[in-house]
Amino acid sequence: MLAEALVERGFSLYPELEQGYGKNTREKSLQNAGDHLSYLAQALAADSEALFCDYVAGARVALAKREVRSADLAFHLECLRDTLLEKLGASAGAPAARYVDAALAKLPGMPDDLPTFLDESLPLSPLAHQYLQSLLRGERDVAGRLVLLAVDGGIPLKEIYLNVFQVVQYEIGRLWQTNQISVAQEHYCTAATQLIMSQLYPYVFSGAKNGATIVVTCVSGELHEIGVRMVADFFEMEGWNSYYLGANMPVSGIVQALIDNRADVLGIGATITYHVSAAEEVIQAVRAEPACDGIKILVGGYPFNIEPGLAEKIGADGFASDAQGAITLANQLTGRNPP
Repeated sequence: MLAEALVERGFSLYPELEQGYGKNTREKSLQNAGDHLSYLAQALAADSEALFCDYVAGARVALAKREVRSADLAFHLECLRDTLLEKLGASAGAPAARYVDAALAKLPGMPDDLPTFLDESLPLSPLAHQYLQSLLRGERDVAGRLVLLAVDGGIPLKEIYLNVFQVVQYEIGRLWQTNQISVAQEHYCTAATQLIMSQLYPYVFSGAKNGATIVVTCVSGELHEIGVRMVADFFEMEGWNSYYLGANMPVSGIVQALIDNRADVLGIGATITYHVSAAEEVIQAVRAEPACDGIKILVGGYPFNIEPGLAEKIGADGFASDAQGAITLANQLTGRNPP
């Protein structure tokens, strides 16, 4: 209802929009309105203006690459604020309107583009460049050989994960967001990296075990699993037993996996803002289950990088920005020293 009211307000005030952007403008506007409202709702639930402002900054970049003017985004946000106040009333609409106003205030200073993640100063930068170009050409066999040769040549596997796989995945996301590659290319590159990671498992599972166990999972609805898979592999390399559940896991399945595997730690991945509430739901269910008493819970993913303290707000024991940080924190929380 809010999305439809928002689009109707926009076109009634600015009928030139339809002429400016083509015959499917209303349909696209309705989809954009739904996205804005979904992210705004989750930012409000997390009590974080920063999350909504970051979403708007990303939307500005994506829209700019599709030749949508920044002034039109500002107009859309103004319509969003006014629609919220009209349809929800002052008491319910005012808090949401404040978040929109915060984004509007920052909009002029938001960038129109995103810098590359392939910084030349980073370790393994030449390999990361070669790996990415192979994937973009559709040559996953070449990309795989590059990585296997590097590992056989003595480059530590963790360095490959952090400075090739992770960096390249960030860059692929940037290329998609800035309309330089298609969603099909983005999916291909991600699937190819997952396949190449599986080819490295003889190296991942080669070390001695320390007796500790972690269950690693995405929340229900979360389909971006490569980050949590990297976390699970890092724990295996450090001697932990990792039980990797993958994407889109229901709450009941996560709780049962913790019980069945006598886990010491649960690692939860949520890469987009509107999955933070799903992570909180998992945490509440684990805390409510007596058989899970004492299990430490770590979270990770983009929203937690943006909003300091978000992990604690939803009841987690801590947050890590990458896989190595997750291991350090897990060892601290469980009283273990790295092997």
